[in-house]
Order: sequence, then structure tokens, then C-alpha cells
Amino acid sequence: MSDAPHPLSPQDCLVAVMIAISASDENVRTAELVKIDSAVNNLPVFANYDADRVREMSVLVFELFGQEDGLDALFGMVRNDLPERLFETAYALACDVAAADGTLQEPELRLLEEIRYELNIDRLHAAAIERGARARHMSL
Repeated sequence: MSDAPHPLSPQDCLVAVMIAISASDENVRTAELVKIDSAVNNLPVFANYDADRVREMSVLVFELFGQEDGLDALFGMVRNDLPERLFETAYALACDVAAADGTLQEPELRLLEEIRYELNIDRLHAAAIERGARARHMSL
């Protein structure tokens, strides 16, 4: 990976956040991958996004996770390249991916907390987003 930062598109940032939450527990599950794929293929924010970039964002996230300060670098890129009006969208997508497999592991919970902090998501707004994700992913 080159030392010069390359700006990411807002959609790249959203995908990177989803991949990061999926990889946070070191076990990327099929349900999480399906959720990411579904978001990229169906949500209006991804209307003009090249779905082939998901692979590139996966490589980027895994490279960053292999570095000592990689998570800080990821958040730096997201804060720089994602419009602030999409910060809650990023958090909502992360919550949906985390909830996709029906369980939230401790690493996922810690990363969600870090995302809330890094993107300055109001606690009340975060609670509403989390409740919506929980409601969408309930099982019988």
C-alpha cells in the first residue's frame, strides 16, 4: 500500500465501515457478507457505486487491521472522505451488519462504540439506530 493517502468515495467509506464491523470479531460470517452485498445492491446511497470496489475496500480494511494504528487510519479516512451528513448512515449500516448473524460479539460491540465516538454520533440517535437494527433482525 502506498504512503500517499488516496481519497475514498463516500460509498467506499460506508463499505469500509461495514467490512470493518464484520471483520472485528475475526470471523466474517456469510450473513454479514450477504447484508453488505444487499446494502450495496439495494440502498439509494449506493446507486452509482461500482460494486466491484467492495473487494478493494476489503483489501484496504484488512491491510489496515494488520497495522498497529490501522483502525485510527481507517477512522481518519472515513472522517475526511465521508460527508458528515452520512455519519449516521455509516453507523446504521454497521449496526445492520453486526446484527445480521443474530449475535453481537464483544469485539463488534467495542467497535460500534468506537464508531459512535469517532463519528460523534449522539447517544440518543445511536440508541434509536441500534433499536431499529435489533427490530429488523429479530427472529421467531
